[in-house]
Formats: sequence, structure tokens, C-alpha cells
Amino acid sequence: MVLKGVQVVVVGVTRMLRKLSYLVISVVLSAPSFAAVLPEDRADVMYHGYDGGGLEVVGPSVLVRKGVKDKVSIWANYYVDMITSASIDVVSTASEYTEEREEKSLGVDYLYGKTFMGLSYTNSEESDYSAHSVRFGISQDFFGDLTTLGISYARGFDTVRRNGDDTFEEETDRQTYRVDLTQVLTRNLIVNLNYEGVTDEGFLNNPYRQVRFLDPSAALGYSYEAELYPRTRTSSAQALRAMYYLPYRASVKAEFRNYSDSWGIGATNMELAYTHPFGESGVVLEMKYRFYDQTSADFYSDLFPRSNAQNFLARDKELASFQTQTIGAGVSYEFDAKWLPWIKRGQVSLFVDYIDFQYDDFRNVTATGFAPGQEPAYGFDSTVTRFFFSLYY
Repeated sequence: MVLKGVQVVVVGVTRMLRKLSYLVISVVLSAPSFAAVLPEDRADVMYHGYDGGGLEVVGPSVLVRKGVKDKVSIWANYYVDMITSASIDVVSTASEYTEEREEKSLGVDYLYGKTFMGLSYTNSEESDYSAHSVRFGISQDFFGDLTTLGISYARGFDTVRRNGDDTFEEETDRQTYRVDLTQVLTRNLIVNLNYEGVTDEGFLNNPYRQVRFLDPSAALGYSYEAELYPRTRTSSAQALRAMYYLPYRASVKAEFRNYSDSWGIGATNMELAYTHPFGESGVVLEMKYRFYDQTSADFYSDLFPRSNAQNFLARDKELASFQTQTIGAGVSYEFDAKWLPWIKRGQVSLFVDYIDFQYDDFRNVTATGFAPGQEPAYGFDSTVTRFFFSLYY
């Protein structure tokens, strides 16, 4: 941390960074979805950026993938987040801060007949958080390669610390189970069914975050105390995705996903995307719209009636009721790179998402002139940017 001697409130940064990290890795490390084929040899350099709600995250990512004898593909990824946070949670109880997160991943994929297997390890380090995870996945093609069944398991081991307190250290254990079934229904239509179950155990809340409660003796009419979460959480999500190829080589993609967990949170999201290539020019345009709706956790409240009002306490806005709408667009250009030794082709891509967040039961405590609990509902917008430069060899 840059702010020495100041207890900062780290609001949802780890969760936000993991979302960005997953987004990046899912793009640059995408394994074959519909057939047992090793990914192409490639090198990617990417810039990613997030700006919204007082939180700025920027940094580079580098990926290298190389195949061996058409059976094995080895890859490595290096990913960095440089964070500046002055979000509403931070400025209401502390001061702006800066942070850096470094993530390293190494993996190997193996193809045996129509069976595809992958094993990977990821390590993420921050000044007050260490995360280690191992993932194994296997998929098999059936029925003339029209059906693909995949299963995967991931295990994470996290260590949570607190800056300024050398005596604080907690552990978190995470397990993820996933099943994918992909079916080619017609020459133009592909459908995917997905189930993902996650179990978390250990210290699951943020060591800095606080909840607020009514306190007539306080100048603002309320005071703060530390959050307290359950030490276990189980969640499940089911998704249905479809891709339809149009006659002029374009495609339409649709997704519906449902989520629920043992903390009482329920969520749904719907997404529609369109991809359009421009002839043989190498230019591809992508557009999407996504709507997400979430209910709050059972133990969440923006304002508790008193101190220690219940066994578990949360005021993390990621556990509140809220909706988001995302509009995204991207353009890719693939070019011939035979003039470069050992390079087959290259690609340049730019993707930008605009996201609008609107909260139902999380209040803007920075607004003045309101009684506690009567402040206006909080909302903000953000922009996510990803720029890729890829070389295939």
C-alpha cells in the first residue's frame, strides 16, 4: 500500500480484479469449445483498463502458447493490475489508495484422439492477499464430433492479510466444479449447457470493510463497525448459450444464466451479441448488450438499527440488490504477417464495454442534508477497455 499508517477500506477490489482477470484469460486462453483441437501457437500482448465508481485499474498482460508434436500445447500468462481507488466505500471511511496485483499462470493442454485435457496453475499476489489455484479439465467429442462433453475441477488456496496489522492472517479454501455440454443441432446452430458449482470455506469477507449502524450520539447519526460474514458459502449457476451462423458469415449469440447461493443471493443475466465480418478484408465487428439483476444477501443491510444487530453483518455493495446494463463493441483486424520470420499472421483487437450500475438498497453516504437511511440510492457507470496484439506462429 502507498498510504502508510492509514487503515484503508478495500472495497470489492479483489472481486473486481478477478472478474477482469477471468475476462482476459477467457479471451486469450480460450480452449476449443466445439471440437478436440489444440489451440494455435500464439503470442498476445494486451492492455486492459477499468474506470468507474472511483476505481481505476490498468495494466498489461502477456501470453505465450506453443505446441509440441501436435499433441501438447504449453502456455504461460503474466498479468498485472495497477489500482487507484477512491470509491464511495473508501472515501466514506478512509482515504484514496494505490495498489498493485501481479498474476502468473502456467498451463499445459494435451490432445489424445478426441479427448482434450488441460492442467494449469495460477498465483496472484497483492500486498495483503495471496491466491494459489490449480485447475484440471477434460473434454470428449462424441457422435461424429457433434457433441462435446467437458468437466473441470479447480482448487484455490488463498491467504488474507491486513496491512498495518502483522498479527492478522486468515485462510480461504475454494473449490469449483463445472460441467459443459455442447451440441451441434444444425449446420448453423450450436447450443451449450453449463453448470458451475462453487464451495468457499474460511475467511470470506474483506478485513477492512465496515458496516454502518444507527447511533444518535454520532455527528452523522450513525457509526461504523467491522463486517462479519459466514465462513462457508455454496453457489450454483446454470447457463444456456446458443450461437447461430447467418448466411453471410456473421453470427448471433445469446446467453441466459441463473445464479443462487447459500447466502440468499439470486441473480440472472441475459446477453445478446452480434459478430459481423467485412468480406475478405480481415475486419470483424462485434456488438453486445447484457442485462444483469441481483438480489441482496440475507445478512446485508445499508444501515443496521444498532451495533451487533445480528450474527452476520455486511454492507458490501456487491452483496446488495442491483442491476447493470452493459453495451459493448469491438473491432478486430487480421493481417498477413508472412514478412515476419516464423509468423503466419497477426491480429489487432480493441474491445470497449460501457456498464451502468444502479443499486436498490445501497445508499450514497457522500450526499449531504439527508437523514441516515434516507440518502439517494447509489449508481455509477464504468468503462472496460481491452486492446490485444496477437501473433500466430
